[in-house]
Amino acid sequence: MGSIREKYDTERIVFSCEVFPPKKDKPIEPTLEKIKDFRPLSLDFLSVTYGAGGSNAGRAVEIASFIKKEVGIDVLSHITSVGFTKEKLDNGLKTFTENGIENVLALRGDRPAAMTDDEYNSRDFLHASDMAEYIRANYPDFTIAGACYPDKHFEARDFQEDISNLKKKVDSGCSFLISQLFFDNDRFFNMLEMMDKVGINAPVSAGIMPVTSAKMLGTTVTLSGTSIPKKLSDLIARYGENDSDMKKAGIDYAIRQIQDLISRSVAGIHIYAMNKPDIAKTILDAVR
Repeated sequence: MGSIREKYDTERIVFSCEVFPPKKDKPIEPTLEKIKDFRPLSLDFLSVTYGAGGSNAGRAVEIASFIKKEVGIDVLSHITSVGFTKEKLDNGLKTFTENGIENVLALRGDRPAAMTDDEYNSRDFLHASDMAEYIRANYPDFTIAGACYPDKHFEARDFQEDISNLKKKVDSGCSFLISQLFFDNDRFFNMLEMMDKVGINAPVSAGIMPVTSAKMLGTTVTLSGTSIPKKLSDLIARYGENDSDMKKAGIDYAIRQIQDLISRSVAGIHIYAMNKPDIAKTILDAVR
């Protein structure tokens, strides 16, 4: 265990999944039991997310520590610049160090509903790149990852601006990238071409989310701004009213998407598994 970035230097594809902590009013034990089921999947790492503005961050650290110490999988812990002052980030990184967590995913993050305009506009880290630069300068033992957007970040004026911001992020210290979920592989490879043109050479894991219900797709599009190709919308129209059939069709779509990515030499596959190791296993068994 150690720097996740080193895993991308091998000839094989890096496989990973994402998990999240339960809400504060829910017990944590069922989530920990579920996470144990990721152990047999031979993953390179698990990433651990949390709520907007760092809500539930304490539980996220507990889960990340459990993954590393009890499950035996490398862990990538999310941190959001919108929710961290320098003091809070310093304390958080010290807590990570105490728990053996050495890899972080630096994100801007969603603005918490309770955050005022003054708080939002005067925060210590306006962008993920600002936080990455601070971590690299003050905590050089950490490996920093960043996010990228095959469908363009919704706040960028155009794709060129988005790629320019991504270069800042990589230059600031992000040594590998995980993409936002997407459903059209051509958009992912178009992003890689644009990255190459501006000299971004950080390896990228393709973020894939299996759509297991029509409702889930609607929520996903609203939150991520991801576009829906006709093939997927046709699946929703055909199977959306039947939960069992929709789940099978959504998993099959993700499998075919990943098989195409692998055939085109993707560096890594990151499955947004939503704490469902059974779905991740079905996908990984089919594509490996």
